[in-house]
Amino acid sequence: MDWKIVTMQPAYLPGLRQLYLDSRAQTFTWLDKARFASSDFDSATQDEEIRVAVVGEKPIGFVSWWPPDNFIHTLFVDCHFHHKGIGKALLDESLAQVGRPASLKCLQQNTNAVQFYQRQGWRIQAGGQSNEGAYFLMTFNQ
Repeated sequence: MDWKIVTMQPAYLPGLRQLYLDSRAQTFTWLDKARFASSDFDSATQDEEIRVAVVGEKPIGFVSWWPPDNFIHTLFVDCHFHHKGIGKALLDESLAQVGRPASLKCLQQNTNAVQFYQRQGWRIQAGGQSNEGAYFLMTFNQ
């Protein structure tokens, strides 16, 4: 399977909306799925830089970030494409574009994501509380 990372294009919106909806429903099992809507992608990534992993023209993952704060906001990969290096490649793509220290918030109950970021060199700096639960504030200085 050949995949590549590309700049966000409007044609990817329907697929990305569905990917974001499905991924959160599968990952955030402690939250009420009735809260999720396909339009959440638009509000979550508004005014952010976005890169998309695609197979052909089908989105299979994405990363978004807010450049003024060097803040990685969202990183999701379709569950059928986990453990293929796509998440790391998307993260690396965003890190190539932002300054240091870079930061992100990761929900504490999302233990797979916490471990993924730690394997990539991210460090937990603090904790906090959001509408979706407790989170770790993580930073990257490399």
